[in-house]
Amino acid sequence: MKRILISGASGFVGTNIQTYLKREFPGCGLLKLVRGSAVNADEYGWSSLAKAFAAGPDVVLHLAGKAHDLKRVSQPEVYYDVNTTLTQRLFDEFLVSGAGIFIMLSSVKAVRDIAEQTITETMVPAPGTHYGKSKLHAEEYVMGRPLPSGKRVYILRPCMIHGPGNKGNLNLLFQIVKKGIPYPLASFENERSFLSVQNLCFIIRELIERNDILPGIYNAADDTPLSTNRVIEIMSEELGQKKRLWKVHRSVVKAIARIGDYLPFPLNSERLQKLTENYIVSNKKLKTALGKPLPLTSEQGLRITLQSFVHVD
Repeated sequence: MKRILISGASGFVGTNIQTYLKREFPGCGLLKLVRGSAVNADEYGWSSLAKAFAAGPDVVLHLAGKAHDLKRVSQPEVYYDVNTTLTQRLFDEFLVSGAGIFIMLSSVKAVRDIAEQTITETMVPAPGTHYGKSKLHAEEYVMGRPLPSGKRVYILRPCMIHGPGNKGNLNLLFQIVKKGIPYPLASFENERSFLSVQNLCFIIRELIERNDILPGIYNAADDTPLSTNRVIEIMSEELGQKKRLWKVHRSVVKAIARIGDYLPFPLNSERLQKLTENYIVSNKKLKTALGKPLPLTSEQGLRITLQSFVHVD
């Protein structure tokens, strides 16, 4: 049975993938890279990478990373220290180890922060933030190193991941709808891609279990983009409430958002962009490689996430 070394095991994706792998691969050995000192027998600190690999992992699942900070309080070097340097250290150990598969979770933000067209793997990356740049630097390092025979490397570029236990903009939006507050941005027509954590876990399992999927970089997204207005409608349905969509004039909304750039308003320019921008990610390359459908549709995955929000209380 495979032994899988997971970095970022305590994070949102990490906790979900552990539950999934234990169910899909009963008896598999899960080894964890943790920040700080190891507490349990299956844990290793980043200062003990050699010991972690001495435990004999077959697969390295690299999920650890510094997420994009919407509040902009993180220093730029933090992104490179975590997203780039830690990846380099982990990959160097993988190259000289007996592990055969390296799966790295990157981000579509390594390609574009604003998507004026559908994001594909053939686009020349041009990230605009330190988060995206640090992810791209990590990708370039991994893809640029000579790979010993018998080893495979996969880089997944997910769009916005959601699922039970997720706290982020989707949860914030849900709380607004739950309180009966009308959504005032309905005048913005948009579509954006999402990725349910259940579909992501399925993708990772396929990469681990199969040997017929070519190594390389793959976008990871659910099949169908959703508009924010449709997301609001689904939230209202799950709550059993009437949908409240207000079409406030765009110029008024943008003016309020600019005020939020300087004052503690719930809406600022960056959050407005996140809620109303088009950001469509193609998963065609991945779906072709898998040769089978994803388990959940976009709406099915979203409803599972929202139902977890409903039952939090």
